[in-house]
Amino acid sequence: MGEPLVQLEGVTLGYGRKVVLRDVSLQLQQGEFWGFVGPNGSGKTTLVRALLGLLRPMKGQILWHRRARIGYVPQREMLDDLLPLTALDIVLMGRIHRSGFGHRFTPADRAKALAAMEQVGIADLAPMRYRQLSGGQKQRVLLARALATEPDLLLLDEPTNGLDLPTEHAIMELLRRIHQERGVTVVLVTHLLSLAANAATHLALFRDGQVVAGSVAEMLTERRLSATYQTPIAVRELNGYRVVMIAAPSEATP
Repeated sequence: MGEPLVQLEGVTLGYGRKVVLRDVSLQLQQGEFWGFVGPNGSGKTTLVRALLGLLRPMKGQILWHRRARIGYVPQREMLDDLLPLTALDIVLMGRIHRSGFGHRFTPADRAKALAAMEQVGIADLAPMRYRQLSGGQKQRVLLARALATEPDLLLLDEPTNGLDLPTEHAIMELLRRIHQERGVTVVLVTHLLSLAANAATHLALFRDGQVVAGSVAEMLTERRLSATYQTPIAVRELNGYRVVMIAAPSEATP
């Protein structure tokens, strides 16, 4: 779809002497939308940590083809448990990479932060305390913070976790729109296969320390998914929407 952004060559990752992922080779190109899926504890977040530069490879290398800005939306945020921050304060943190710690934010930074909040539909929440917001509103604030970075790569770790279905749908529609309008590379870590199947252009399947990756058409097969989750998986289409579910015994792929 675009030029290469980052390439992993034979990367092994772990903590201490414990290996979590072994010999991962993967290339992310500009403008792609990736879904990282697999069982709990299979290494999805570990790979995200490596892309963020928080975890050095035990083996292999991560090659950035150009200096890329990264926007990150974590699983959970505890900042406001300690500080009485507003939604705008949180979003402005996405501008620190430009202003630097200890510097006051400029009017341009504030304008970029408010523009990001406008894009995700929460401009009216700017003066509100973060801890007073609903789960869906908090996720939009964190997404706006990532967008305020003006990222080339947007990493999201379980962004819909704990949200109700309408809010989950709204967040995913927002991600699709941002991907299309900005042309940003997106990596979505999720345990919800159907979300990734309908949003992503590419999938990376995690299992037993290994990563198998390719286009959605290549990866979204019942045989591959059943092997990844060690249980029979069925893939169906309903009104143009891909649905991934546990297969009934009569449907199980031999």
